[in-house]
Amino acid sequence: MARRTFGAVLVAVLTLLSVAAPASAADRPVVTRAALDPGLVAGRGATVGFLEQEAENARTDGAVLGPDRSAYTLPAEASGRRAVRLTPGQHVEFTLPAAANAITVRYSIPDAPQGGGITAPLDVTVNGAHRQRMTLTSQYSWLYNQYPFTNNPAADLLHPDWWITECSCVPAATTPPPVITKPFRPSHFYDEQRLLLGKTYRAGDKVRLTVPAGSSAAWTVVDLLDSELVAPPRVDLFAANALFFGADPTGKRDSADAIDRAITFAKRTHLKVYLPPGTYQVNRHIVVDDVTIEGAGSWYTIVKGHEVKLDVPAPDGSVHTGAGFYGKDAAAGGSHDVHLSGFTIEGDVRERIDTDQVNGIGGALSDSTVDGLYLHHTKVGLWFDGPMTNTRVTNNVITDQIADGLNFHTGVTDSLVSNNFVRNTGDDGLAIWSEKIENARNTFSHNTVQTPVLANGIALYGGADTTVSGNLVADPIREGSAIQVGSRFGAEPFTGKLRIADNTTVRAGTFELNWRIGLGAIWFYALEKDIAADIEVTGGHFLDNTYNAIMLVSDFPVKDKYSITGLKFADLRVDGAGTSVLSARSAGSASFRNVDARNVGAVGVNNCGSFNFPPTGSEFSVTDLGGNDGGWLAPWELPNTITCDDRPPVVPPPAPSGW
Repeated sequence: MARRTFGAVLVAVLTLLSVAAPASAADRPVVTRAALDPGLVAGRGATVGFLEQEAENARTDGAVLGPDRSAYTLPAEASGRRAVRLTPGQHVEFTLPAAANAITVRYSIPDAPQGGGITAPLDVTVNGAHRQRMTLTSQYSWLYNQYPFTNNPAADLLHPDWWITECSCVPAATTPPPVITKPFRPSHFYDEQRLLLGKTYRAGDKVRLTVPAGSSAAWTVVDLLDSELVAPPRVDLFAANALFFGADPTGKRDSADAIDRAITFAKRTHLKVYLPPGTYQVNRHIVVDDVTIEGAGSWYTIVKGHEVKLDVPAPDGSVHTGAGFYGKDAAAGGSHDVHLSGFTIEGDVRERIDTDQVNGIGGALSDSTVDGLYLHHTKVGLWFDGPMTNTRVTNNVITDQIADGLNFHTGVTDSLVSNNFVRNTGDDGLAIWSEKIENARNTFSHNTVQTPVLANGIALYGGADTTVSGNLVADPIREGSAIQVGSRFGAEPFTGKLRIADNTTVRAGTFELNWRIGLGAIWFYALEKDIAADIEVTGGHFLDNTYNAIMLVSDFPVKDKYSITGLKFADLRVDGAGTSVLSARSAGSASFRNVDARNVGAVGVNNCGSFNFPPTGSEFSVTDLGGNDGGWLAPWELPNTITCDDRPPVVPPPAPSGW
């Protein structure tokens, strides 16, 4: 029965909307950023070395899936909410927009009927020749059920004592018990794979991806192709070469001890450690302090390991270890002057165990840099446990994580996260979490975050004097949105100044499955404390919002206890909102200046306040400071007219365009 149900769910997921891609796209490469015309997001997000092409814009004899933003579907987790489905014998062909010698393919293939994943071939040809075969896998995708999820599609509810939206009930307390469809809540469908093409091809050359006849995958979904001209490998003749200390670049033997020996020698001789091109097997943490480790480039130097079950749980609660570079624990003084660059960390994490330290980069690193890494298949790309200070995380690619992309956790100060590209995380893409100890004076600047499967693109949980600027966040899926400011998870309060400036969000403002309401592309959530810092949101562009552009909300049990006050919004553009520009579901106040909006589906300000509906008006007040164009902020709505529609109808906006 489980096998038949699983197949039925897959068919339902894949047949949402299928139409052939137009032949007119055949010879005209369409380069996008976050599935949009790059001109619409100019100056926002990371500057990367690759060019993005969506499969739905290429020539194919397959079928286009989507668009669809419904959680637990393949289109919803695709970039731009569309992708191409191929069956054996079918192909999708991209025209290179510029010279390239490497590609990245983002794809999905089915899970095994009982979970655990399968492998399947994908043939790559250029101009009809030079065939290479990629071996795709679903071993790192397909999660199911309730948090913290499972790899078993036939599993019963992990928490039958939790309320679920599917039955609007607590199953364990309901008679008769509800019938739960299995697999329950399939998600995290996609993975990606890199391939060096062996030579440089010119703009206009055709890269064809073909599912060979007889493939073990009944279908292969291709989301996009990134093409890149990768520079030759870097060589450092004056460093401590890890090969001289016994590291094995073939990946057959474990190289962890050899890398440790190279580090010890480099520290004694004041040299860098160099990891030449190759694949180095590492199945534990490499502990780093006062050392520089450089690879030949992330396409050439790969540190790859297995997730290893520990005989005895570690003091921090870990039951596994795996490949990662870790600073010393903050309680032991942390690490300092660590500089990591130019290599890949390829993990082996297939399930979410929150106590496991199986992250790409971890521990406490002060006065340190992490630059130019490719972090793949770890639990979290970079999870820092402070106190620590003055660390720069720049120019990294972080993809296909089971949980966060990056998290500054507990007492991280004066640090920068800039020009990183984050895609397909299983939790917040980038997060600042001031649990018990305040984070302060940190900056997230010019990063791109795409398709976080769960939670938010950028999440701020407490902290002082934080800056979030110039970022691009696209396609959040569920239980979060593009940018969140939240007093939750035991975080210290927001203090000082919070500046959220010049960010662009795309296809955000998602549907919150538990509350059954739409969120805002940026949303403020007062769950455990008031939000009352000096907060300014300026220069933002909120494009193609599924529901609202901005939301302010207090959870219903604390709606009369916590408020959100004194927010300042200025110089914003809202191009498309399925419902409102502002949804206010909290007590508090905000001012608006030069906020322009168009293609708004419902009332401009949906003001519910604290849902007490007093005769004096809403508990939330709005101040108009002028220049708010588009008719969304009308005089009759001011200062606190109750306009509350708990679940207004959604009017899908047209695609965004130049302002």
